Amino acid sequence: MVQEDMIIDKHSVIPIYYQLFKYFEKRIRSGDFKPGDALPTEMEIAERFGISRMTVRRAIAELANLGMVYTQKGKGTFVARPKLDNVVFNLDNFYDEVRQKGLECRTKLLEARIIKADPLTAKRLQIDVNTRCLFFRFVITADEEPLAYETKYTIYAKQKPILESELKDSSLSRLAAVHSDSTPVSSKKVLMASQTTEEESEILGVACNTPVILVVQTVYDQNKKPIAWGKTLYRGDRYKLTIYDGWLSGDE
Repeated sequence: MVQEDMIIDKHSVIPIYYQLFKYFEKRIRSGDFKPGDALPTEMEIAERFGISRMTVRRAIAELANLGMVYTQKGKGTFVARPKLDNVVFNLDNFYDEVRQKGLECRTKLLEARIIKADPLTAKRLQIDVNTRCLFFRFVITADEEPLAYETKYTIYAKQKPILESELKDSSLSRLAAVHSDSTPVSSKKVLMASQTTEEESEILGVACNTPVILVVQTVYDQNKKPIAWGKTLYRGDRYKLTIYDGWLSGDE
């Protein structure tokens, strides 16, 4: 079943198929579609959103590439069962958690500019040192209290200018979708314990060397090539880590 409140923004710089892909990915991960459930047909989805079946087919192909769905000829497309070793480490969503507590959550852009890749970024993105990249810094707050600090890098696409209206969401996958020439398909996150530097402490409003949860993320395209990377520091005194298996929602 397709939720009626889902809207495809045909004027967005984000490709239509990618918007549809992220919609179904989110519903599968949340448990709205469970393993074995059939997705609506291509025609039903196309008619619901007023898009072509080719666009629908591409979105479903991206889901299949992630192993989230499979197609049976003559029967339809179904949600796949997660592999037993497919363990997902997931930080509770800031916005949901903060709003449940009656607080206002905001993402503030601190900086957005073109830089030359340093050795670390060049290594992570598999590009040459000094290749032009986009660099972003964000701080996430709840009622003006800093909760997380983010630094993110994407491969620079000259024909895609930096638009402030497209920087309200600090999602690395979304930044990659908007600002690079490639389509983000998957990502890897590495979690570890860390401590704040002097600069990070000032931004988060904590003492230097305060314990934090560090998440390093790399986003890949359909060819498994890295197109963006970044790191997020979550305040250890204001955040928690949830671990769940497969695609079960955090409430289960």
